[in-house]
Amino acid sequence: MEKVVNNYGREREFHVFVASTFTDLTRYRKSGDTMAFNKLLLKAMPEVERYVQKRLNRALANNQIDRGKYMAEDFIDQLFIEVYDHLDEVGSAYELHPWLFKKADELLEDTLIEEEFDALFFDNIDDYSKPEWDAMEEKFSTDGDGDLVVMEELDDISYHQKEHLVKNVFLEDEREEMMAKLDKDLEAINIRKHIDTVLYQLPSSMQAVFELFTEHQFDLREIAAIRNRTVQEVEKLLEAARESLRISFLKRYEYRTS
Repeated sequence: MEKVVNNYGREREFHVFVASTFTDLTRYRKSGDTMAFNKLLLKAMPEVERYVQKRLNRALANNQIDRGKYMAEDFIDQLFIEVYDHLDEVGSAYELHPWLFKKADELLEDTLIEEEFDALFFDNIDDYSKPEWDAMEEKFSTDGDGDLVVMEELDDISYHQKEHLVKNVFLEDEREEMMAKLDKDLEAINIRKHIDTVLYQLPSSMQAVFELFTEHQFDLREIAAIRNRTVQEVEKLLEAARESLRISFLKRYEYRTS
């Protein structure tokens, strides 16, 4: 549990760090010191760049974009320009980090078309057999850039911790026995691959909300601002993603609960 708390604390501490750059960024921009501005902004960008890269990887794996056509660096370069030109849109220091994600999302949405909800997958999630789940996971672990997505994400130390992964799906005190069995019987990489396999089937709006909440530790209000949605819409998207993941874990690994 201590590691999970530490991971949560680390993400929130980074939010605080980004907020701490706001005053200096504003000062550098006002004085026209673009070199100092860009050097400091670069330190605030790693989580945004990871988010952009992940969305591009998913779009590639889902055949939304052609291989090699878009690079995360291109979006980040454009984001630097957007931040410099529009920093005065940020009302306070603690709005800066969500605002960076919002600007990144806007750049991505100009390129990526959000796919329609896969109703067939959602409606039949109760009926997939273990071999069918295994086949889906194999597809996204080996085809396209699926393996690349998984391995890049596992570079983050928090993704090696099973309790952290399981608690992203199961709410506190919910199905404690199932959580304990998954944590005991499955390796972290297998939990991560299953989560990714399900997320790939869900609409990008659910993917983004789930990841912004669980991986980047934004709250519902911040995610609503990033995604241009109401808090109620974000809450529904998060719960829909979690419910799909919960059902999929229970169905795929139900033999482990006996």
